[in-house]
Amino acid sequence: MTQLAYHRPVSAAEAARLAAGDPEAKLLAGGQSIVPSLKLGLLAPSALIDLAGIPELRGIRLQGRTLTVGAMTTHAAVAASPEVRSSIPALARLAEGIGDRQVRNRGTAGGSLANSDPAADYPAAALALGAVLRTTRRPIPADAFFKGLFETALEPGELLTAMEFPVPDRAAYVKLPQPASRFALVGVFLAQTGGAVRVAVTGAAPCVFRVREMEEALARRFAPESLAGIGLAADGLSSDIHGSAAYRAHLIPVLARQAVAQALG
Repeated sequence: MTQLAYHRPVSAAEAARLAAGDPEAKLLAGGQSIVPSLKLGLLAPSALIDLAGIPELRGIRLQGRTLTVGAMTTHAAVAASPEVRSSIPALARLAEGIGDRQVRNRGTAGGSLANSDPAADYPAAALALGAVLRTTRRPIPADAFFKGLFETALEPGELLTAMEFPVPDRAAYVKLPQPASRFALVGVFLAQTGGAVRVAVTGAAPCVFRVREMEEALARRFAPESLAGIGLAADGLSSDIHGSAAYRAHLIPVLARQAVAQALG
């Protein structure tokens, strides 16, 4: 049997030191991805560094036009937060649509972002809202954070500590969930701040991405009909047992129009 060490640090700095000292160790947030991977034999880390005992990584704070969410804040806490509901209600709705009650009470916002699952919901919110992801070393803009399939800009020993979401004028998230997992078959998060619009898509490719043509059209006029005639090529999109690349390409503008309508109320 493989030996697996277990660490329970009490500060982000201690967790970062442990991770930097053992490149084969894995950080354990909510465990909703890593535990199944361990059970299936897809991971064989030398150690688990459990972040659950670090109070500084939890909590939600609204200061002016910035909503800060600690990396170890659960989906359930985000969904129920008065600060989130009042400032970015689309983010609260996103959180309450993740998985089931057990997943929402164990899974964490930071864990989802650091994992960069191609069908996860939070990456779309971070990218569309133009979030800044704070680590033990530096701030990373969302546009520079997501690199590819389960790949981010986080370096060995670097720990995600909090996410700073600028409060938009309006935002919405619409997804077609895979019925069993409730991961996004395709999800579209869009946000308008002043005259700028950002549109992020998850579930459709190996990594979350923005749709610039939609952003430019909606910046000119924020209305569902502004997206008429805008389509995406299926090339490079994901194709699996749940849906073909062509199906996902078809869904993106459909969900984007629904998201605009929802944002307009």
